Amino acid sequence: MSDQVPVLQPQFLNVGEGEAARQIAALVRPARTGSTLPALVWLSGYRSDMSGSKAVEIDRLAEELGAACIRLDYSGHGLSGGAFTDGTISRWLEEALAVIRSNAPERMILIGSSMGGWIALRAAQELAKAGGPKLEGMVLIAPAPDFTSDLIEPNLKKKERISLEERGYFEERSLYSPEPNIYTRALIEDGRQNRVLIGIIETGCPIHILQGMKDADVPYLHAMKLVEHLPADDVVLTFIRDGDHRLSRPQDIERLRSAVRGLIRQA
Repeated sequence: MSDQVPVLQPQFLNVGEGEAARQIAALVRPARTGSTLPALVWLSGYRSDMSGSKAVEIDRLAEELGAACIRLDYSGHGLSGGAFTDGTISRWLEEALAVIRSNAPERMILIGSSMGGWIALRAAQELAKAGGPKLEGMVLIAPAPDFTSDLIEPNLKKKERISLEERGYFEERSLYSPEPNIYTRALIEDGRQNRVLIGIIETGCPIHILQGMKDADVPYLHAMKLVEHLPADDVVLTFIRDGDHRLSRPQDIERLRSAVRGLIRQA
């Protein structure tokens, strides 16, 4: 995995209208001529972008296999326009769907990390309504569906509730950046409208979940809760006993690559 992958130039797509308009950046690797493999679509987590190590490794795998690969930066992230504090699940979902539809793969595998797992599940629901593209599988890494209502709201401290009420947001120290995480009232309220852990989530495809048992951000019990809401067939949950939230170590990357390859063989 040390060989360099050819550098791709970002593409930009305008999403939304009026004051909601923003320019979304994407990196798209075309499939090798004659390839019949599904496209690999990467969906990043909260405050992560398409240049992260796992995203790059998915692109590298696509290049090795000859498959197409689609990555994007949500608004307020990476190379995309828009303010991060305007971000909501609905807004970032709209952007992911716009990028997918603009590239129009016939078949694809969604790979979502943390919040990207939530967006992947919502994208599957929305694409099913619209009739395509065909979803061949999903790999979810430390998935965080409904994290605003299930993991944030129940644990809000009094000062955080006051900050939400008075300022419209609260800050929380980040384990991964000197800049604090910012959670807005809009994000939390919108999250309630995008909940998926309220019934069976019909994805129509096999799913492989990778979850670290030392994840300080998304407890492994949350992954078990997700499995309860997925159809029993074709769902694999892999626990990594010493794995953290990022799952970016070399051995974790190999597990990710293996999970994607496994779904491609089933496709």
